[in-house]
Amino acid sequence: MRSKSAVKFISVIIIAAVIAYIAFFGIKAGNYSISPVQDNIRLGLDLRGGVYVLMQAEGNVTSDAMSRAIAIIRNRVDSLGVTQPLIVKQGSNRIRIELPGINNPDQAIKFLGQTAQLKFVGPDGKVILTGADVKDSKAIYETDQTGVQQPVVTLVLNDKGTKAFADATQKFLGQPIKIMLDDKVISSPNVRDVITNGNAVINGMQNFDEAKNLANLIRAGSLPVTLKQVEYSSVGATLGPSALKASEEAGLYGVILVMLFMIAFYRLPGVIADISLGIYILINFILFALLHVTLDLPGIAGMLLSIGIAADASILVFERMKEELRAGKSIRASLDYGFKKGFVTVFDSNINTLIAAFVLFFMGAGTVKGFALTLIIGVIASMFTAMTVSRFLLKTLVEMNLTDNKKAYGA
Repeated sequence: MRSKSAVKFISVIIIAAVIAYIAFFGIKAGNYSISPVQDNIRLGLDLRGGVYVLMQAEGNVTSDAMSRAIAIIRNRVDSLGVTQPLIVKQGSNRIRIELPGINNPDQAIKFLGQTAQLKFVGPDGKVILTGADVKDSKAIYETDQTGVQQPVVTLVLNDKGTKAFADATQKFLGQPIKIMLDDKVISSPNVRDVITNGNAVINGMQNFDEAKNLANLIRAGSLPVTLKQVEYSSVGATLGPSALKASEEAGLYGVILVMLFMIAFYRLPGVIADISLGIYILINFILFALLHVTLDLPGIAGMLLSIGIAADASILVFERMKEELRAGKSIRASLDYGFKKGFVTVFDSNINTLIAAFVLFFMGAGTVKGFALTLIIGVIASMFTAMTVSRFLLKTLVEMNLTDNKKAYGA
């Protein structure tokens, strides 16, 4: 029994250590590789520095129109060369944009705030159509004369566009017509036929992804929406790194102090709580990477707060254990009672915290959401490690029968 429990205990420690090594240092085996979790966690604007802009679409806009507006912004941000930008819909008519590393915020905001202009321009430099004349555009596969399927982009024009395009294709037969978005040429197909029905096809795509991208840009360019800047803030480049370093040091010292406190007051159960706390931190970082959490200063605060909550859960259980040990019960009976009674209290307190965190997440905005999200992840992970990992390890520790001295269990 003792050897079996020892094998269980050591197995959990080894598995956790291997997962931690892979998570924080990555691994590569043949064609497969796992990158470190820190490479997959996006740092917030307050830690990296950059520009935050909140833009609002004026007038009545649909969800599809907002998706097209986001496509416009993303296309413009890509042209700025920004790495890991955050462009998300906020509410029904707003777009939140975070541009890390931007050194000239005024220029970036002016660039983002322009109304998208899609134009079809003839060889004579005159505008034939605008985005308002394009009803739809899609990427599809079309079978050519040799029987091979090729990716193409379809165009469907309205009545005004159909007439203008018919005149232009007749006038510029055999010549290129430029398709321009924000004065940038995104395609320049040659006119092969006179198109009079308002349905055109652009071929010559290298692959379906190129066709899909061109169709998206053409659709985005037809969006009749005006974007207005409603919020703006700029974070200095020196604030982010210093704030990140200070937060890392605060987290490290906080965890060390909590671990020393647990060992000093609860002895062997404290050691188990520290192991569970390590597994808890590992679970947190893995979830942050899998869920692509943006970690900003409020988010770090939420994570550090949840570390205290994780320690509280263990303390509640261990205090119940100590009460039973002092009442004369055996170590095993005290352990079972402590987790049975402690679970109710831990569950009730954590549910209240989760309710508050969910309210903040769904009704809050900006960095408040980041704080709420890391707090939610932390509370759920702490309940798992405190009630499952700690219980399993402590149970196997008791079964190993290392000592019958109740003082070793904090009593």
